[in-house]
Amino acid sequence: MPKVKKKRMAFVVDMTPLVDITFLLLTFLMFTAKFKSEAENEQKYNIERPYATPDTTKLPDRDLAIIKVAIDETSPNKDTVLLFGLANQNDKAQVWAAVPEVQKALGDKNASLVQVDSLTLGKLIKATRSVNKNTRFALDADKKVTFETIWTAMNIMRKNNAFTFNYVTEPRKGAE
Repeated sequence: MPKVKKKRMAFVVDMTPLVDITFLLLTFLMFTAKFKSEAENEQKYNIERPYATPDTTKLPDRDLAIIKVAIDETSPNKDTVLLFGLANQNDKAQVWAAVPEVQKALGDKNASLVQVDSLTLGKLIKATRSVNKNTRFALDADKKVTFETIWTAMNIMRKNNAFTFNYVTEPRKGAE
């Protein structure tokens, strides 16, 4: 006598929780993503900052003038390059207008960072101090740059009455 076989039931998976989780993850990633600013997009020099003990001081979002000292990897001698930028758009237009060398270098472009020499850097610092007395300065230098170059930038700041500034570094990790 043949055995009666039970009819096999199909395996059913409810996809609703999977879709819910997927959209929650997608929403989370969209809200926490950090997009590059316009200044980061047009930056062609990569600065590797030196490591230091973490400091609780934050750079201000407004009224900040940043002096970047980078190494030009494209040049055969790997020259150092001075870049100057301002965070405040209104101050930037006034400072750029006050220094004719910057106007010549930029032309019609509205760049956030300008490549300058040491003489023009002094004029930019002086113009920045005259436009906005509350502007704070920050020095952002590559860790491969010689101390002599950083010392020169600090002397230029000192000669133009910018005695207080922040030095931008990366936080030290572990026992480095």
